[in-house]
Formats: sequence, structure tokens, C-alpha cells
Amino acid sequence: MAIEVNGKSFETDEEGYLVNLADWEAGIAEAMAKEDDLELTDEHWEIINFLREYYEEYQIAPAVRVLTKAVGKKLGAEKGNSKYLYALFPYGPGKQACRFAGLPKPTGCI
Repeated sequence: MAIEVNGKSFETDEEGYLVNLADWEAGIAEAMAKEDDLELTDEHWEIINFLREYYEEYQIAPAVRVLTKAVGKKLGAEKGNSKYLYALFPYGPGKQACRFAGLPKPTGCI
């Protein structure tokens, strides 16, 4: 499977996650969001960029509970809760946001 962005093809697995994490660019997140009928806002990008930084530091994509707690610690309690994150990423803040961020599927996500 693959996703097309600006005339380039990027390989994805059967669930739509990038195979090569180094391939990620912002256009990939935009294309994935469009497939999911979402328009990325500054709030989406704040979480996507947070996830990319988290992954760079810990080399793991956080599960929802860990993500919620980490977002709350860094961005504040109003953003570090499931209601806020699910409003941004209705297919699951762990799975969908990590996919947009070019990260692997979080551990513990089915």
C-alpha cells in the first residue's frame, strides 16, 4: 500500500502507517487527514508535533493513556484529557494522531 503526496509515493502498511518513518513530511499528514475527512488545524499540529518530539525522545509511540498524561504535563490540563484529544482525532488520538505524525502504531492499540 502507499500514499501519494506531491507526485511522490510513500509506502504504508495495511493499516496506513508509514513503513519508513524517515519519509515523513507535513504533506503526508495533510493527505492522511484528507482521507479521514479532517482538516488539520493548529491544535492538530500541536499534538502531531508533540508526538514526533515524544517519539524522538523515547523511541516509542505512546498509548492513549500515556499520551493524555504527557500532553497534560506539557500543554496543560485543558488539552491533556481524552475529550479534547478525541475531538481532534475521532478515530482515536493514539492511533490516528500517530499515523498522521508518521509514527508506528502505538503499543497496546488494537
